[in-house]
Amino acid sequence: MNSIDKSTSHFMAQISRLKLINRWPLMRNVRTENVSEHSLQVAFVAHMLAVIKNRVFDGQLNPEKIALYAIYHDVSEVLTGDMPTPIKYFNPQIAEEFKKIEKIAEHKMLSMLPEALQSDFAWLFNSATVDESTKIIVKQADTLCAYLKCLEELSAGNNEFLLAKTRLEKTLAKDNSNEMDYFMRIFVPSFTLSLDEMSEEGL
Repeated sequence: MNSIDKSTSHFMAQISRLKLINRWPLMRNVRTENVSEHSLQVAFVAHMLAVIKNRVFDGQLNPEKIALYAIYHDVSEVLTGDMPTPIKYFNPQIAEEFKKIEKIAEHKMLSMLPEALQSDFAWLFNSATVDESTKIIVKQADTLCAYLKCLEELSAGNNEFLLAKTRLEKTLAKDNSNEMDYFMRIFVPSFTLSLDEMSEEGL
């Protein structure tokens, strides 16, 4: 039986600060999006993709595990901030160095936990221990959520996101899957509608 660790941990307080880190920092936003709400949306979408794959395309995924991994997928950004994509992937060298920085940040976050709890969270901070199917679904969900953000901004008349939308469409096409096609066909059209338009369809 593990002894009770009475030392103070900053882990939960640090995670709560994800709401202070804004995404898309180089772009004008009609509505600012923070990392905390983004992570929750990615979890929603990743869970849905996994359920679609299982129910419609005979998959054998664990939607709950995938959703949990998605919730934590950007936790390191509480230490690194959100690096804009054009900078993060400016060239292979910068991308590789930033991956190293993310690994250091993930290790730091894990080390904030009491030792008795670290084994339960270790897999969330080490992508090498996560099965490939989980990583693929969460990556697809992450891209989809960025695409949905573009649709919402464009629907609000903000053309700042037009090129980002085009770039993300190419990424979605490259990473195409049955479950993603299903999600795009069934769920995405509503993101361009107003609340009144969605309400009228239900009448």
